[in-house]
Amino acid sequence: MNIKKFIGDRNFYRTVFAIAVPIMIQNGITNFVALLDNIMVGQLGTEQMSGTAVANQLMFVYNLCVFGLLAGPGIFGAQFFGKGSNEGVRNVFRFKIIIGVIALAGGITLLSFFGDGLINSYLTGESQGGDRDLIFRSGKEYISIMLVGLIPFTATQIYASTLRETNCTIPPMFAGLAAVLINLALDWALIFGKLGLPQMGVKGAALATVIARFVECAIVIVYTHAKRGRNDFIRGVFRSMKVPRELVVKIAISGLPLAVNEFFWSSGMAKLNQCYSQKGLEVVAATNISSTIFNLFNVVYIALGSAVGIIVGQILGSGDMKRAKDTDTKLIAFSIAAGALTGGIMAAFSGVFPMFYETTEQVRGLASEFIIILGIFTPVQAFINAAYFTLRSGGQTYVTLIFDSVFMWIISVPTAMLLVKFTSFDITMIFFICQAVDIIKVAIGLFLLKKGVWLRNIVSEKK
Repeated sequence: MNIKKFIGDRNFYRTVFAIAVPIMIQNGITNFVALLDNIMVGQLGTEQMSGTAVANQLMFVYNLCVFGLLAGPGIFGAQFFGKGSNEGVRNVFRFKIIIGVIALAGGITLLSFFGDGLINSYLTGESQGGDRDLIFRSGKEYISIMLVGLIPFTATQIYASTLRETNCTIPPMFAGLAAVLINLALDWALIFGKLGLPQMGVKGAALATVIARFVECAIVIVYTHAKRGRNDFIRGVFRSMKVPRELVVKIAISGLPLAVNEFFWSSGMAKLNQCYSQKGLEVVAATNISSTIFNLFNVVYIALGSAVGIIVGQILGSGDMKRAKDTDTKLIAFSIAAGALTGGIMAAFSGVFPMFYETTEQVRGLASEFIIILGIFTPVQAFINAAYFTLRSGGQTYVTLIFDSVFMWIISVPTAMLLVKFTSFDITMIFFICQAVDIIKVAIGLFLLKKGVWLRNIVSEKK
């Protein structure tokens, strides 16, 4: 085996870091503040922490649906930029606005009318002293305020995703930094009633997040329009919301599977956690802690996945298939190595992280075990993420739908349901097995990458 095919030169890593590092920093600080937010809410009690965790699980489904809806147009945005077509990027941006408004209306409607029932679906497990009513009330209070935050969140994703597709990653990073610092300060002030502000508890945590999202949104939008020389796609973008019919058809064909995929994948993750919760309300708190820690560490391979989509997508748009394949191989190898490093750190400090939470020893013990398991399988998730973005960069969105969501609902979710209902395994063993089944996805991903089904220039293809 030629090891050099997996390692790039200095210019290669300079390009990767220029795109990935700002995303890592932004997402890392965002998730770090989410961790501190989680810990602060945890000071109110395990029930309040569990309630906000359930609410955030539902918000997670909406967030990923937005990512999915914007990802399809984003493939074209990156390739149009690689081709040098500002008009193409401009039309993609208009399409994002239209689809974003539709998603926003649907998300607010769904969570407003069905939120209570969705929260209750997580509260069916046995408990050792947990207050179900308090968990439910906390979740309901949190989500009722967070609904307002869907507006700036959606707008920010429309603008920031387009900036990143045009290699402009620093401004969204600074906007994210400003937002998370405001979020952190307001969390402390509003949750506990500091600086003369009212003590709002769970409501304060939600309000702080919503205010921070409006700040982030304002910064990104103002920057984009103020720097029209750099962001040429924004010139005249609102003179008309008309998008060429041919492009709409292309985006729909390639993008719809991504939107469907994100919905079913995120809802599948929510279903997995709902299955775990049947083993006890303590599991809700433990999975919340472990997933918050995991989200903090997985920013590395998540950002590298985004780099795969942008860098490889732009090379595909230029038509250089050989360089695209070589670059992708090196990016995937780098993602796996980064996943192994961060996973090792997670596992090594698994007993330390839960100690920051004001909760029971049982919850801390479960959380520590979950963190170890997640750390072990982080390299697996890093490969799967990189493979997903590789397939997506070439417009193979129907393949990614099968690779991601179909696998989730055909393999992962049924595995969890069967283990919970028909075995006497404890939750730790069930959690381990459900993580281990993703090794099957690795084999599928290797086959698809080697076959080269993703090597396509979709912005220059004829009908």
